[in-house]
Amino acid sequence: MTIPLPPPMHRALALAQAAADAGEVPVGAVILRDGVEIAAAGNAMRASHDPTAHAEMAAIRAAAAALGSERLEGCDLWVTLEPCAMCAGAIAHARIARVYYAAPDPKGGGVDHGPRLFSQPTCHHRPEVYAGLGESVAAEQLRLFFAQRR
Repeated sequence: MTIPLPPPMHRALALAQAAADAGEVPVGAVILRDGVEIAAAGNAMRASHDPTAHAEMAAIRAAAAALGSERLEGCDLWVTLEPCAMCAGAIAHARIARVYYAAPDPKGGGVDHGPRLFSQPTCHHRPEVYAGLGESVAAEQLRLFFAQRR
């Protein structure tokens, strides 16, 4: 039995595919508050020549601008890949309530792998984390993207 993906993850996966089509690593992120999308982005590091232009960072910046606040309390982040340590730090600083991610990132992840930022005693805010929603689709996007470049 296949469980249908929630619309925010479908949107994040579409943003990831758009990023891949533009030559970026396929990662997409969507931020919602009270079920309403307030920001969305795909990876744009190559296009912007900015190593911090991860999908999560761009979505967080856009959400903060849309809300007029650096605090994104009550917001949910939907992302296609486990956030790295940089993005996890931004998520904690922004006080995002919940993080839903699709594929794990054993090599570069910062939530359930690597530094496990939210588990550190120095982390002042720990969002709820839900992993694996859309994992197979996101993992296939990443696999195809990197296979085409090898």
